[in-house]
Amino acid sequence: MQLNEQMHSWNHAAVKILDIRRIVMEAGEIQESYLLPANAFIYSIRGAAQLKLDGKTHEAQRFCILHGGKGSSLDIRVSEKFEYYLLFYRAFLAFPTHRKSWRLSQPSQVQVAPFSLQYGFTPSNPLAILRYFGELEKAWDQASRLDLLQVKSLFYQFIHELLFQLAEQEVRTVLPDPIEQTLRYIQQHYREQVTLDFLAEQFNYSSRHLSMQFKRKTGHSPIDYLIQTRLTKARNLLVRSDATLREIAAEVGYTDVYYFSRIFKKHVGLSPTLYQRKIRDQTLAEDHPLQFSESSIGWRWKRGYIDYENHYQYIDGGSTSMKRRKTSSSMILVALLSITMLLSACSTGSATTTATGEGTNTNSSTSTAASSSSDSGSQTNNENGTRTVSTVKGDVVVPANPKRVVVLYLQGDVVALGIKPIATSDVFDGAAYKNELEGVNSLGTWFEPNPEAVIDLDPDLIIVPSEETYTLLKDIAPTVYVPYEKMTTEERLHSIASIFGKEQEADVLIDNLNSKVEESKKTLADAGILDKTASIVEGGLKEMVIVESKQYGRGSQAIYEYLEMKAPEAVQKKIDVVSDAAGSTLSMEVLPEYMGDYVFRSVYEGADNLNDNPIWNSIPAIKEGRLIEIDFDFFYYSDIYSINKQIDFVVEHLLAASKVK
Repeated sequence: MQLNEQMHSWNHAAVKILDIRRIVMEAGEIQESYLLPANAFIYSIRGAAQLKLDGKTHEAQRFCILHGGKGSSLDIRVSEKFEYYLLFYRAFLAFPTHRKSWRLSQPSQVQVAPFSLQYGFTPSNPLAILRYFGELEKAWDQASRLDLLQVKSLFYQFIHELLFQLAEQEVRTVLPDPIEQTLRYIQQHYREQVTLDFLAEQFNYSSRHLSMQFKRKTGHSPIDYLIQTRLTKARNLLVRSDATLREIAAEVGYTDVYYFSRIFKKHVGLSPTLYQRKIRDQTLAEDHPLQFSESSIGWRWKRGYIDYENHYQYIDGGSTSMKRRKTSSSMILVALLSITMLLSACSTGSATTTATGEGTNTNSSTSTAASSSSDSGSQTNNENGTRTVSTVKGDVVVPANPKRVVVLYLQGDVVALGIKPIATSDVFDGAAYKNELEGVNSLGTWFEPNPEAVIDLDPDLIIVPSEETYTLLKDIAPTVYVPYEKMTTEERLHSIASIFGKEQEADVLIDNLNSKVEESKKTLADAGILDKTASIVEGGLKEMVIVESKQYGRGSQAIYEYLEMKAPEAVQKKIDVVSDAAGSTLSMEVLPEYMGDYVFRSVYEGADNLNDNPIWNSIPAIKEGRLIEIDFDFFYYSDIYSINKQIDFVVEHLLAASKVK
């Protein structure tokens, strides 16, 4: 950016000072990877240190001034007691007519680019700069409204002096590359919770634009890159240490060891345990050290998906690989298609309110909030081949006979209604309806789908389960938001059926489910099982989670809600009063106190083998053969298709277990 453009931008800037502080660091002290929370000036006034701003080194001897935009990474290594000012501010261009020169080069940073420039230099008149910082600090500390006005006045005077000295020395300024910043951030913070929205907010980009630019430059989405960074670290630890899977999962940013195991297998091709055994057997750690120092961009791995791994434990949704249609259109075509879809979406009358909202799955015993259930229904307009659907976002006009349906998470109910979508969010391999989705495109996890892939599929209808996904996809095609977590099973199914005009089919499905439940309960009662207690657990050698609600998944709906079996008294008391997903973590020593006549254990590949555990084997239900292992994938979902299959499984295995002597 030319200096005269900077002057022009500052002349039309609206500015807010966020903080001014003076900091002293001792010799030998190190500050690493401090992410600037806002645009900042750093002005050294005493001592010596090496400063790095997004990897660019500046040697600070007494007076040195640096400027970095929000999201820039600052490193400081002090060689001599070091004192500096740090000033944070926010600024944007107040008049759209002055942003035209930025539209072609930086379309996503129109308002922030002039203030995100990076530069560093030794001022020709350092005391003039020091005087302004001193006055700014004093006025800031006073903190009255009038003094804050003075701070802003002094800041503009400081900017005037700064620009004068920049021009005098012909200092070169550069606009930081947000993709490089994102790469650097992920490498340094992969252990932490990282989402696409968080990265975009940090580096002043929209989520969609950052994802597109990142993918254009690296070939991967930001979250794909995060996953592979984590898995590379995990592979190292698996081969070079004796850490447990739980310890490794936590070290690389996964709070749930099961989810870590699944995502590891998805991308590496082997479970962590098998991978560790295979690599150690082949002694690759000694013979091929480069195995563990792969290029950060050039991994050889299966195509991934946008994901948010830390959002796992108490939500519904899958994350397994399915065939994915690759985006073949150019970025220009994507942009044109986006505009076309946006214009099309405008005619639907769908709301544009943005909000965030997530929830754990609830079942048919949960009452629906009046504000969320709304008047779900539809009205067909035969003249133009459309249907008007009433939703919590207002009326949405959808095709009367949609041909290209995209559905996130709610695919089980859609499949049960006889509809095969063209794309869905990822589904666990063991899901009851997995075979029904053979050949269907995968869009990533339900809570963070890939919008570019959705655009490329040219859908005529999108069904989403959350406010966030609605906001992300609503401009692509007519989008219906189904707040499933606030609906009973019947309400949810009828709401989805109304989108397709399949209300009668939904009634049949509900009637059939109710009939199956009554027949199953009679079968269990005749076998003397229905009045027995049942416990549901998940975990390993060190600890177990005991399910304490009907909304936890892991068979809790089929067993506790539909079949109406009871848990041991200590657990049942909680089930009776808990209305959302709930469970307690217990040590193996106290676990027997919570075990019922029948025990259901949620298992998955890599789960601990308990065959030789004396406490586990002392539990009567285990010792007498009334242990039923349930596949995590199969019992994860709560749609009507899955619930039907889960009830069949539970009844069959309860009858078989009752015959074991």
